[in-house]
Amino acid sequence: MLLIHPIEEILKLFPLLIGSVLLGSSSGNPYWGLGVAVLLILVGLARWFTTTYRVGPVHVELRSGLLQRRELSVPRSRIRSVDVDRRVLHRLLGLAVVKIGTGQSGGGSTDHNKFELNGIAIDDVPALRAGLLEGARTTAGPDGPGPSASTESGPGADTPRERELARFRPGWVRYAPFSATGLVAVAAVVGLAFQYGIGERLTASDTVARGVDALAAAGIAVAVGVAVLAILIVASIAACIRYLLLYGNLLVTDDGRMLRVGRGLLRVRHTTLDRARLRGVDVHEPLALRLAGAARLDAIMTGVSAEQGESSLVLPSAPDGEVRRVAGEVLTTGSPLTVPLVPHGPAARRRRFTRALVPVVCLIAAGIVVAAFLDRSLPIPVIAAGTAVLVVAAAALGWDRYRGLGHASPAGYLVTRAGSLDRHRICLEADGIIGWTVRQSFFQRRAGVATVIAATPAGAGHYEIVDVPERYAWSLIESVTPGAGDIWARAGRTT
Repeated sequence: MLLIHPIEEILKLFPLLIGSVLLGSSSGNPYWGLGVAVLLILVGLARWFTTTYRVGPVHVELRSGLLQRRELSVPRSRIRSVDVDRRVLHRLLGLAVVKIGTGQSGGGSTDHNKFELNGIAIDDVPALRAGLLEGARTTAGPDGPGPSASTESGPGADTPRERELARFRPGWVRYAPFSATGLVAVAAVVGLAFQYGIGERLTASDTVARGVDALAAAGIAVAVGVAVLAILIVASIAACIRYLLLYGNLLVTDDGRMLRVGRGLLRVRHTTLDRARLRGVDVHEPLALRLAGAARLDAIMTGVSAEQGESSLVLPSAPDGEVRRVAGEVLTTGSPLTVPLVPHGPAARRRRFTRALVPVVCLIAAGIVVAAFLDRSLPIPVIAAGTAVLVVAAAALGWDRYRGLGHASPAGYLVTRAGSLDRHRICLEADGIIGWTVRQSFFQRRAGVATVIAATPAGAGHYEIVDVPERYAWSLIESVTPGAGDIWARAGRTT
């Protein structure tokens, strides 16, 4: 760790180090960069000397900080997940980072809830991880099992049999370009290049200048087409590389008590998900992935929130059939994801088309005003073609949003689906729902629909069934949680 901490500090503040080197070069003092590097190394060394931890029978304690001392203490009964992260340097030196998740959002910066044991010998990790999760199970509170859920340890105890649910397939890489990660990576690299002056030098080179002149001579349409094609090719390559680095060697196993997900080529990460805290699954189907016949699978766990950076991934972008098969294996009670969904009716359909078309109509009206009063030189055929494309695209979006809208309440589950560009299909255990809300906006009251919200301590914290016909809202709740909506269903009114 005396080697790892200084290198991590240098990489973390690499822009500052580059800036100091450039400042030293411009001022004629070459020691600026050396001084900053020495300072970063000292900070990294101080992290090791000022960080201690202790795993006790009731609490896990972590003390760190030099100028600002910080002490964290987590009851073992509050531990919700244990992740093992092995970065490149950690792997070379036989170490790992054990990340403990407590499921507390903190309401602000996640640094206050960040609990990492950095520098654990890899040989000690399995026993430590098992001990932390076992301690959480045997002392679990209301949202987990009691001592009876733990497995006895000893010479005569049966070892749970671990079975493989899924394994990485090289063919899955073809789905990587259908995400926005490649474009984000390209934009980040281009931004850094221009920030440090590399971009200006490249654009000023003779090769780039000749290429720009050739594209300009070919016409604006050709230039735009070539630029878009080049960006898509580079972004696709970047997305494929990222996919391989993050999800290569993926292995998902299940021993009946724990789901284990291991992934990564250079940086290896192992996530352990306690089945006692499993409340459902989330099948993520963005539009591009859906058109390619793929999806992503996340587990809905008590106290594990993807929004807070905690890992709930089960499968990355993979074939839709494989995702649904693994989802059924994870749920173990069959797959409620195959249940036909109940459509939400004409009012919901009108609202989907209205919300898709109104912004387009406003945009077209603004364009007509500009063309009529500010710039009369705009060609009418171009405006007409652009208007037709926008209207058709908006109508298709509204239709797809309605087609993806629906819900079902098979025995023991709530299933809901919504969205088009970013569609999610949620399958939530009825026992994991702790409260219900039926909400109506002014326009929803006029349309006779309502939004039903299921509150849960798992995953995102709440899940919505949007634009359900008003007369069926509380009967839906009653079908999932008997007794929760019967009085409102009989009264025929909502709150």
